[in-house]
Amino acid sequence: MSDLMIRPGLLRGTVTPPPSKSDAHRALIAASLAGRPDLVGGLPLESSEDIQATRRCLAALAKGTIQLDCGESGTTLRLLIPVIAALGAARQTPVILAGSGRLPLRPLADYLAILTGHGVQLEFPPGASLPLRLSGQLTGGLFEVPGHISSQYVSGLLLALPLLEEDSVIRLTSPLESAPYVDMTLRTLKTFGIAVEKTSSGYRVPGGQHYRPTAYQVEKDYSQAAFWLTAAYAGSPLTVTGLNPESVQGDRVILQLLDDFRQGRAVYEIDAAQIPDLVPALAVAAALAAGDTRFVRAGRLRLKESDRLQATQQALQAIGADIVQTDDGLLVRGSGKSGAAGCLAGGTADSWADHRIAMALAIAALSTRNGVLLRRAEAVNKSYPDFFTEFSRLGGDIDGILLGTKPEAQPVR
Repeated sequence: MSDLMIRPGLLRGTVTPPPSKSDAHRALIAASLAGRPDLVGGLPLESSEDIQATRRCLAALAKGTIQLDCGESGTTLRLLIPVIAALGAARQTPVILAGSGRLPLRPLADYLAILTGHGVQLEFPPGASLPLRLSGQLTGGLFEVPGHISSQYVSGLLLALPLLEEDSVIRLTSPLESAPYVDMTLRTLKTFGIAVEKTSSGYRVPGGQHYRPTAYQVEKDYSQAAFWLTAAYAGSPLTVTGLNPESVQGDRVILQLLDDFRQGRAVYEIDAAQIPDLVPALAVAAALAAGDTRFVRAGRLRLKESDRLQATQQALQAIGADIVQTDDGLLVRGSGKSGAAGCLAGGTADSWADHRIAMALAIAALSTRNGVLLRRAEAVNKSYPDFFTEFSRLGGDIDGILLGTKPEAQPVR
């Protein structure tokens, strides 16, 4: 699977999205710190590349390995840095964290400021974040964290600080973005017997705590369900099952946002600060909706697997959407033809090697006149390796893939 020709049409049937990547990362780390990673359920044997990266790194740590490969998973890297530092007393040698793709270029220096004065040394190569050499033993106290950079810094500390002897305080120096991901971390910690106190400016974490072995079932993922839900919004008779209606996943808001589009209510502005992963799918929905939709406070999307603002804009523009970039987001002028065939022209578009762009283009292709030739479709393996298998099972018309085989299966006919 490299280039796929995806033809217009409808998807029909019932689909269950994969486990939540965000939930799985946190559960696997907590369960490993409790000494029972085998108690985490709900993950398929062939899980996403990101989850494989977390499993691989945790297994390496358990064996005392000093070189960890995070693949392209930013979540694996950011959550594990403080955890590794907290476990420093068990090691006498530094740990080297490496990665691939865009990960070595994604920002990480904020950890240097956050962890300075807490017994940890971080050494970066010139002009990059990886490979990172981490040494020392994390000590507790006050940690000042900018909340607008990445919630993963907060989540990583929350996972690590209970392991220290001293009590610690996390003080947010700016408003927290992607706050639902921190809520997910807090829920996971509580499940594994860890106490954290919310304060007016952050969190207080008592030291000397121990993770308790607990059977844990990973939730299904709203951010992946968003693509199937967008297909249903666009007219496919598709039912999405398995989602927890009481989930703390911030991306659960996709249900309300698509309903706003569906009901014809004015959705002029969507604040992406708390839901950055939904932007590619929502941009497809916006391209099919009536009126204009503006995505704001989405600047952090430039630091994902791709510059996701530029990638979304160029990918959807290439198939006929009216979409432009703004300083911190996107402006999409809708066709006003949701549910109608041929809303977009179609054409050739690149995934930018970004899993969410690839899936957004596949869903958009259903509403085109001429289909979409999707370049680098294998990007879906990062988070949803079964995506195109499911797409075909539901009636999607695809050329260029032999279902169940490795990415190099067949060229486009």
